[in-house]
Amino acid sequence: MDIIYNILETILPFDFMEYAFMKNAFLAIILVTPIFAILGTMIVNNKMAFFSDALGHSALTGIALGTLLGISNMNISMIIFAIIFAVLLNIVKNKTSYGADTIISVFSSIAIALGLAILAQTGSFNQYSNYLVGDILSISKAEIIYLSIAFIIVFIFWHTLFNKLNAISINPALAKSKGINVKLIDNIFAISIAIMVMLSIRWVGILLINSMMILPAASSRNIAKNMRSYHTYSIIFAIVSGVAGLIISYYSNIPTGPMIVILSGIIYFVTFALRKIKNA
Repeated sequence: MDIIYNILETILPFDFMEYAFMKNAFLAIILVTPIFAILGTMIVNNKMAFFSDALGHSALTGIALGTLLGISNMNISMIIFAIIFAVLLNIVKNKTSYGADTIISVFSSIAIALGLAILAQTGSFNQYSNYLVGDILSISKAEIIYLSIAFIIVFIFWHTLFNKLNAISINPALAKSKGINVKLIDNIFAISIAIMVMLSIRWVGILLINSMMILPAASSRNIAKNMRSYHTYSIIFAIVSGVAGLIISYYSNIPTGPMIVILSGIIYFVTFALRKIKNA
């Protein structure tokens, strides 16, 4: 890790790179933004934007249940609850005639209300209120290692199952007729989103994580000509907004998460305007 820090100081001669917490935050952004960008493209393709938002809200319930059961590591309780939440949501969504957005909204509302109720009852809401906005500057070296492992796993998952995921997003019935196990892959995808959201929630924040996953992909979709450029632009937009947001937040004293989302929003509206100009 020290070798990586020395390289960062060499290629990024900014005064903030003297601080260990800024180096940690920079590495975290370089790791987490591409993951969000990759997952975000398929979330947008599948019209599942509300899904990642619902998972973010479910983090409160995972924290609450962990507090209630005396689990010291909140990541464990959040991940376990999020996996159950994601799979259950998929099952209910596939067994009802209601739109996916309605089912997701129901689950999201129940999850956040249940979490708030339990935390209020136990008197520990203030202790975990920082999860709402997050603080990427608090990430540690050990947590960066976890993110690195998650990055590798998501990349392998994407490389292995992308074609099947893409086929399912285009036409689930046709994908099923081609021998693709639609339910299994759909659940694997949902679980991967759930785990990534829960791993990042403390640094990104419940209120912002959905924006960080959706905006780069949505921006890319405005100008992408094919699937390759769609993913490439999404990753570029995510990394640029992440790194620029970190740097600007340091000098402007604005929280990093909101600054990243603001920049992502600006990129979205610029690409939206470019699309309108091109279509005109």
